[in-house]
Amino acid sequence: MRDRNGSVALRNSLASICVLMLVVVSFGSCARRELSPPPADPVPMARDTYVIGIGDVLSISVWNNKDLSLSRVPVRADGMVSMPLLDDVQAEGLQPMELKEVIGRELSEYITAPDVTVTVIDTGSRYVSIIGEVPRNTRISLHKNMRILEAIANAGGFSNFADKSDVRIVRGGEDGSEVEYRFDYDAYIKGNAPGTNIVLKPGDTIIVPE
Repeated sequence: MRDRNGSVALRNSLASICVLMLVVVSFGSCARRELSPPPADPVPMARDTYVIGIGDVLSISVWNNKDLSLSRVPVRADGMVSMPLLDDVQAEGLQPMELKEVIGRELSEYITAPDVTVTVIDTGSRYVSIIGEVPRNTRISLHKNMRILEAIANAGGFSNFADKSDVRIVRGGEDGSEVEYRFDYDAYIKGNAPGTNIVLKPGDTIIVPE
């Protein structure tokens, strides 16, 4: 009787292990994103409309009024900037010209025909993240036309254990979806993967596997 019970228990245990393995494999398959072809480079000389974000630092100048002008004002975590007379003003999500108009309109209640200039002096909201087999897992401030290799170089380059042939770039879409691109460093250096050293976008994550 004990042998029969032992056999039943063994079969149940094996069945449980098989089910668990199927769940793990299924999860891994679902978690893996489908690779997308490299996106085209931005059009040369195309104007990039900048949208103010959290972490940016602005200069707000009101002509002929030093008391209302601010040389450095950060965009806070709530998306606001603080200004004399106006207290908090929504800045996140606006272009500099749009914020200029908002501030000018609100200041017009206190002064005559305010002439406002808004300049982004630190683009702290624009960054890419680099994780995995690099010396420093970090965020890097993103400048216009920064590419994968430059970002990796800023993180200290590849570590000794990096799989340079399977670097991944994960990019979020406006609808909440994600796309993933592959960068093969060795192939690119040999001239066999043109167009894969893509221009990065704010919020991209570069994953360097082992």
